[in-house]
Amino acid sequence: MGSFNDQHKVVFEVLFNAVSEGIIVVNKLQKIVAVNQAANTMFGYDKDELLENSLSVLIPQKYRPNHHKVASNFMANSQHRQMGSGRDLFGLHKNGNKFPVEAGLNPLELEGQVYVMAIVTDITFRKKHEQEILNLNAQLEDKIIKRTQELRDTVLNLEAEIKRRKEAENRIKEALQKERDLNNLKTKFLSLVSHEFKTPLSGILTSTTLLGKYTKEEQQEKREKHLKTIKSKVKYLDNILNDFLSVERLEAGKVCYKHSKFPLSKVINEVLYDANMLLKQGQKINYPKNIDNLEVYFDEKILELVLTNLVNNAIKYSDKNTLIDIEINTSKNSLCIAVSDQGIGIPEKEQNFIFKRYFRAENALTNQGTGIGLNIAKNHLDNLNGSISFTSTENQGSTFFINIPYQV
Repeated sequence: MGSFNDQHKVVFEVLFNAVSEGIIVVNKLQKIVAVNQAANTMFGYDKDELLENSLSVLIPQKYRPNHHKVASNFMANSQHRQMGSGRDLFGLHKNGNKFPVEAGLNPLELEGQVYVMAIVTDITFRKKHEQEILNLNAQLEDKIIKRTQELRDTVLNLEAEIKRRKEAENRIKEALQKERDLNNLKTKFLSLVSHEFKTPLSGILTSTTLLGKYTKEEQQEKREKHLKTIKSKVKYLDNILNDFLSVERLEAGKVCYKHSKFPLSKVINEVLYDANMLLKQGQKINYPKNIDNLEVYFDEKILELVLTNLVNNAIKYSDKNTLIDIEINTSKNSLCIAVSDQGIGIPEKEQNFIFKRYFRAENALTNQGTGIGLNIAKNHLDNLNGSISFTSTENQGSTFFINIPYQV
């Protein structure tokens, strides 16, 4: 093995000391043969103190084994390269402290001898700033996460507040609408009471006055006529009062339903008995067929109320000499009662409103009525798992269908 002669050292010294990076030259045995002043200062050694020392004195203990393998491999495949690419490198100061470095390796050949020149840079200052930047970035990311969460929370709070305000606004709108509806209902109610009570009361008063004039026995037929008128008017007023009471109970939730088992014919007979007093000249009601053995489990009073309303409407809105038909059909789970008439029917444009309280179709305004009977019937049937529907053609008649639970 050749030596690193004095002439070489002079040349290296001139060149090495002209640069600010630390330069260390080692031979193939990894002995230090040349060092510039920058490297001595970097590692804390005096001039020439490192010469002939193993390069390992400048490497922390934990990195020495791996460094020996890397250096041997480099000597066997020497080429310019950056040492420690992709990982951190550390140098060992004379005082025992380690510090981060960068090192570039360059192969040299002088007079047949192979050397490696390492250009070493102390990057302590850069690493410090890199760490500061990393810390600042981490703090910035934390702040961004925090601000993002705060913004998200703010947005959620705003959305919740908007939702609450919309709900409050909707409640206010609903309350105002209900108040307007209530005022409209009160107005309609007062108008109905004034109109619907005035007419029958006038009829009762007139018939009562005339009764006093028919004192002779041969005038009994006239007395009977006026007594029938009085009964009819009183019955009408009683029905109106019952309807108003039903509305109040339904609104207050005070309706108590009483189910019982009863013959369907019993209810049909009671409804038709009262309806016969209202029949116009030539009107006829077809009694339903095959109902003698039918028994239902339902609220008897409610079924009677609903049927009375439908049959009385059929009579009221039909002309003289017309037919009113009642038909009963059963299936496995339901019983259907259909009441058909040949009356004025319901205009198609008004059929969607027929079950609304106080609603009366335009073609029915000249007839007495409150417009609450069908509304009451529907509410009761809905509460009892039943239903009511209809088909109607203006000037041809209507058919109303009642469906109630039924077990064969």
